[in-house]
Amino acid sequence: MHIALAGNIGSGKTTLTKLLAEHYNFKPLYEDVDENPYLESFYEDMKRWSFNLQIYFLNSRFRQVVQIQRNKENVVQDRTIYEDAYIFAPNLHEMGLMSTRDFETYRSLFELMTSFIAPPDLLIYLRADVSLLVKQIQKRGRSYEIGIRLDYLQSLNDKYEKWISSYKEGKLLIIDVEKVRFEERKEDLGYIISLIDAEMFGLFS
Repeated sequence: MHIALAGNIGSGKTTLTKLLAEHYNFKPLYEDVDENPYLESFYEDMKRWSFNLQIYFLNSRFRQVVQIQRNKENVVQDRTIYEDAYIFAPNLHEMGLMSTRDFETYRSLFELMTSFIAPPDLLIYLRADVSLLVKQIQKRGRSYEIGIRLDYLQSLNDKYEKWISSYKEGKLLIIDVEKVRFEERKEDLGYIISLIDAEMFGLFS
């Protein structure tokens, strides 16, 4: 069983990944943030490092999915390979922070990689407005994230909504984190788990 979490920066993916992995006794697979050699440089100079960062994430997530399929493990994955290609890379390209040449190279690699892998059994999208994202980014206090522009976050949100509205790869749950405060309220986490259970029974019926 492969459950994957999608959502903007600061939406709570890592926290919910941990909570669901503990509940279901699944293996958590986290986004490679702390070990990423490009992330801090990217936030200092997005145009210079955008392509390097996106290639690093693409490679990291492709390796994760290959591992999932090879080992046939039950996992909860923090962020999907699709988000890079449908949200982050196009956003950088549209903002003039990634050249058309680099973007086309990136998309070609993405299309090749995804031809070899299967989508998650269940995708959970965490929806949040920019004001909540900013609060949660400030709360976790990563120094390189403090200067993230509001228009950058809003543009990402717009692309997330467009992608999710046309997502047809598999089962999908949408969680409004403005209303479902799973980190603070056990009953809200229980609500998410009940939704997942319903989808899992559907998957295996």
